[in-house]
Amino acid sequence: MLQQSDNILPSDGLTDEPAVLALDGVTKTFPGVKALSEVSLSLVPGKVTALVGENGAGKSTVVKILTGIYQPDGGKILVNGQPTSFPVPQAAANNGVTAIHQETVLFDELSVAENIFLGHAPRGALGLIDLKVMAERSREILEGIGASIDPDHKLKDLGIANKHLVAIARALSIDARVVIMDEPTAALSHKEIEELYELVENLKAQGKAILFISHKFDEIFRIADNYTVFRDGQLIGDGAIVDVTEADLVKMMVGRDVSQIFPPRTSDPGDVVLKVQGYAHPTEFEDIGFTLRKGELLGFYGLVGAGRSEFMQSLFGITRSSAGTVEIDGAPVHIKSPADAVENGIVYVPEDRGKQGAILDLPIFQNITLPSLGRISGKGFLKLAEEFKLAREYTERLDLRAASLDTHVGNLSGGNQQKVVIAKWLATQPKVIILDEPTKGVDIGSKAAVHEFMAELAAQGLAIIMVSSEIPEVLGMSDRVIVMREGRMVAELAEGDLQPETLVRHAAGI
Repeated sequence: MLQQSDNILPSDGLTDEPAVLALDGVTKTFPGVKALSEVSLSLVPGKVTALVGENGAGKSTVVKILTGIYQPDGGKILVNGQPTSFPVPQAAANNGVTAIHQETVLFDELSVAENIFLGHAPRGALGLIDLKVMAERSREILEGIGASIDPDHKLKDLGIANKHLVAIARALSIDARVVIMDEPTAALSHKEIEELYELVENLKAQGKAILFISHKFDEIFRIADNYTVFRDGQLIGDGAIVDVTEADLVKMMVGRDVSQIFPPRTSDPGDVVLKVQGYAHPTEFEDIGFTLRKGELLGFYGLVGAGRSEFMQSLFGITRSSAGTVEIDGAPVHIKSPADAVENGIVYVPEDRGKQGAILDLPIFQNITLPSLGRISGKGFLKLAEEFKLAREYTERLDLRAASLDTHVGNLSGGNQQKVVIAKWLATQPKVIILDEPTKGVDIGSKAAVHEFMAELAAQGLAIIMVSSEIPEVLGMSDRVIVMREGRMVAELAEGDLQPETLVRHAAGI
């Protein structure tokens, strides 16, 4: 096992076989964030390399560099040992690199064959698409991965599992030498996951080099030959999977001190403000129950597919629950819509602020006052002075940086957009605020500002639920943590039990 030292040497491959694709000392920087710092990675024919790391470790950035979406700021991309570049995604495809993403875009109204060869369909002598050849090649690819799907069928007529196989066939249609699988099992059933494992073994037998990205340790130890661990954009360790244990990987993933990153907090929770019992949804989660006190910050942690966001959206009335009760200040409430939730003092700041949290084409002040129009209106007319006053109060509280309150939210940085969404809901004077991935996609400075403000809100008595996939954030901000896995609560941890390894073990079912 190779551990990080002060000077990490580029990996020359983890076996005697030369790497078909490698990164050597690659660096990538975005404004305010160094996503990758001199990282190295080797992908060997006929081997599966698991890329392991928590959210923000740099895994997605590596995938985008390997597929030509991002360009490295430093270091080398090596194909068969020779330096090369992928200035556009097509260049990566031309070098035999393909990716199977968790959510691949397919087109329901096109045929299976048209989806597989979209953008690179075989053409005849006159330059027209050769439908017969396209269907024949599609059938060959589908049979090669064990899929008995008619290439002429419309995609919309297929089930979810077969659509996933079409996405895989599409990725393999370029005769790939390197296959990147990014969380490929997140939306699959147990049976479909087993079929995917068989496909991986098939690809290995064909000599494909596979990069496998997953949070699930059972998957990693089931199919990986080698591992590479990233943390905070740095290479922490790599080697053969047989040389490490789950505990080794966990320590490499989360080994950091969070005590000086987050604002100091003294927790002094008050009375119970929210009580949830037996809460369930027909397909997403079941038997959720907990209490939340005034001034308390309750963290929810889990891996992809754990059901955390789905539960929060149901608690806010976006989706309907099938069972369970909710009490606010000891009184039962029935939440059938977001309006019901807001009226009862529950607000929700979603993970996708661009699509669900803000209207990007509207100015700051109108976004902030949107849920509070009843308070700033009289006799059917909006009081503009009151609207600006309310917006100004909450933008100042959050130290939102913008030229004016007329600035469109779409023109703000990610961190300031997040502040707008938080300000919008704080203006409703809630009792409980749910923050779903509150610092996702924001720079370091904005993260610190959001954390400071969260600490201030808790100190003022607001009850906070924070959903986060970032272990340091969960540990650094939470008074208690509920861990979810596959739609169920599997642990509730208080301060003495809040350790990185403990969170990961519960979340991964170790």
